[in-house]
Amino acid sequence: MTVEGPGDISELVAEWGAGDQRALTRLMPLVYPELRRIARQHLVRRQAGDTLESAALANEAYLKLVRAGGVRCENRVHFLALCSQIIRRILVDHARGRGYAKRGGQAERVPLDDVLLGAQARGIEILALNEALDSLTEIDARQARVVELRYFGGLSVEETAEVLGITSVRVKRDWKRAKAWLYGVLTVEKGPAKR
Repeated sequence: MTVEGPGDISELVAEWGAGDQRALTRLMPLVYPELRRIARQHLVRRQAGDTLESAALANEAYLKLVRAGGVRCENRVHFLALCSQIIRRILVDHARGRGYAKRGGQAERVPLDDVLLGAQARGIEILALNEALDSLTEIDARQARVVELRYFGGLSVEETAEVLGITSVRVKRDWKRAKAWLYGVLTVEKGPAKR
């Protein structure tokens, strides 16, 4: 079978979701470059001396997908949304594994400049971001999911809207509000802010 377009990718995702492990084997060469791109985006922000590389991050995501078996995904965008969750978990586990103390001096800093919070934001610890996203989930799960899909998954506004079943306007609004809330939480040393 020759797989060329997004429709074919969606077909393979659906086959994998139905339990066909061979479909994942055929799917990964098609989506692996996207996983590497997402991984590179995150690792550009890493602290000097961090040993995690984009290939290792993409490979770890692939291994987690293989271990998960057939997970229900409707199409390419939903598959990338699943990958965004996996990449977030890998990055958090990596930060924890390196022994970073909560908001400590040697903590892994993640610059959330133009990508997430705006030019005034300073680098923050990945574990603090994860904690803030967990807090945001309790307040507004959709906004937290928008951040996860856009920041960790590298999805566009349109792709995020498709995954969440909402309009692009709603995604932009949620993205803006979530960034403002996260900026407040992550730039104040007192902990999560109230909404």
